[in-house]
Amino acid sequence: MPKATYQPRPPARFVRVWAAFCLLVVLTLALPLFAENKTPRKLVYKENPGYPLTLREAHIGGVVRLEIMISAKGNVDSVTPLGGNPVLVQAVMVAVVKWKYEPAAEESSVVIKFDFAP
Repeated sequence: MPKATYQPRPPARFVRVWAAFCLLVVLTLALPLFAENKTPRKLVYKENPGYPLTLREAHIGGVVRLEIMISAKGNVDSVTPLGGNPVLVQAVMVAVVKWKYEPAAEESSVVIKFDFAP
C-alpha cells in the first residue's frame, strides 16, 4: 500500500488573488471584441449654421440636437433631428450636410448639439 503524502492546500488569499488575476486577463483580452470604437472621427471641414435673423431679432434661442450619419468616405449621408426649434433645426441641417470628415473603414453616427443664445 502506497504511503499517503501530505499536499498542503494553497492559502485562501492566494486562491482569491489568482482568480482575480485570471479574470482580469480574460476581460482584458475579451474587451476589444465587445467594445465599440469610441474614437470620434476628425472633422475636416465645418460650416457654422446661421442664426435666422427673425429669431435673433425676437430674442428667441434654443438648443438643437441632431444625429448625423457619416459615410465611410467622410460625407454626411443623413441628418435626423432629435430636438429643438424647427426653424433653428433647419438652419443647422443646412450647414451640417456640408461638413466633411476623415475617411474611415465604415460609416458612423454622431450626435451633435448647437446652442443658440439670443
